[in-house]
Amino acid sequence: MPSDKSNLSRPHLQDGLIAVVKRDCPTCLDIVPVLEELSQRGPGITVYTQDDADFPASIDTRIDDRSLEFSWHHNVETVPTLMYVQDGAELARTVGWSRRDWEAMSGVDDLGTQLPEMRPGCGSLSVDPNLADALDSKFGQRMTRSRTVEFANLEDEFDAMFDRGWSDGLPIIPPTEERVARMLSGTARPPDEIVAIVPPTLNECSVEKVAINAVMAGCKPEYLPVVLAAVEAACTDQFNMHGLLCTLWFSGPIVIVNGPIRRQIGMNTDKNALGQGNRANSTIGRALQLVVRNVGGGKPGIGGIDRSALGSPSKVGWCFAEDEENLPEGWDPLSVTRGFKRNENTVTLFAGHGPIGCIDQISRTPESLIRTLAQQLQGVGNRKLPSEAMIVMTPEHMNVFAAAGWSKRKFYEELEPLLQMDPDLSARGASGIEEGIPVSSNEETVFGSVAGREIRKLPEWSPMVVRAGGGAGGFSAILEGWVPGSKGSTPITHRIGV
Repeated sequence: MPSDKSNLSRPHLQDGLIAVVKRDCPTCLDIVPVLEELSQRGPGITVYTQDDADFPASIDTRIDDRSLEFSWHHNVETVPTLMYVQDGAELARTVGWSRRDWEAMSGVDDLGTQLPEMRPGCGSLSVDPNLADALDSKFGQRMTRSRTVEFANLEDEFDAMFDRGWSDGLPIIPPTEERVARMLSGTARPPDEIVAIVPPTLNECSVEKVAINAVMAGCKPEYLPVVLAAVEAACTDQFNMHGLLCTLWFSGPIVIVNGPIRRQIGMNTDKNALGQGNRANSTIGRALQLVVRNVGGGKPGIGGIDRSALGSPSKVGWCFAEDEENLPEGWDPLSVTRGFKRNENTVTLFAGHGPIGCIDQISRTPESLIRTLAQQLQGVGNRKLPSEAMIVMTPEHMNVFAAAGWSKRKFYEELEPLLQMDPDLSARGASGIEEGIPVSSNEETVFGSVAGREIRKLPEWSPMVVRAGGGAGGFSAILEGWVPGSKGSTPITHRIGV
């Protein structure tokens, strides 16, 4: 919530002196005699007490502020706070104990002669980090509009969320109004702005709905712009989230992050970059999948639209970031190869699964290593069928190419002829395998190639190459894709907003 609460409904200010105190504050305890003096021989004083309705017991004009409503609305950050009010308006304020300031505001001399001249106060309960979100939600301008769900007193909230079908099978964080409001602080976009129409039910999804699912996934507020961009990209015709849900294949959306935001939110690009252990990597992709599940209705199981025969971890959520800082010369980040400027924050969505390990610890020339990668790429999906793939290349492998002066462009040029499929070996029935490329000369493949001609194993935009992983290990990863092109999903790169 904004610190300026002038436009919010405030409790009325009584004219005269007002003090805000709490028992759990040594300075507040020390100034009780001062409060008594002002009550008995001064202009009188109203005391708001934050943590004990009977403190101070000697002051009859005390008001219980254990709800912290008064303190929150009047921006009390330190106790004791002394205010002077005239005609309902605050004219002066001092915090802590200062004999000079208290005497000036009260008009009473020789106050607190038993005390030192000054003594600092304590933090107000109204700015306690453990209470701030709840107070903002209770007293501030309500940011959330979604219907609240009340659980019975004896219901376990985690089991209740499982029972209601909100979870992907893993525990989720209860999206309380306070948590959702805190999540919404991660973006400048209004909560009611429509982000996307989410398949398969084609429901409108607002920023608030995305924030709710980001809370459940375990995201931090600073991750929300990335999640919003991923939702926008996933719900395009180009990416075809609806088709990806309906396929019997393994794949789910894989999110690759580029730009300075990777470091700002602490994403891992080093060891275990595709694995567990990093909160941003682990929760952003999951938040996207929860949006598709809870807003779009894209659920598996009986009656669900997700019909994958086996599924894969990318069905739960998969997100990683590229190690841009250590890319060698001539190797642009993925986002740049896809038309964006350096230092632009982007997400790229790829319909895939895996990873498939590609080991080559001996090759020291690019000509040898690229053949290892090509052989592994030829095997994705089915050696007799075109497919789609992404390479997540580790530093040790990429350095082999860079040391020989190969740029990313050179890598693609050399890889292309190695990915041509032999039409005779790929035809249906060849090698005693019925699966394969159609033999009819007028029956097109997914890439427009026909039998008897050279056939691409991968579409022209594939394989996308991303650098990630630890510095030691002659391993890279192949992420298999789904059906590329108009019959399936085309990777999409989308700018991350604020």
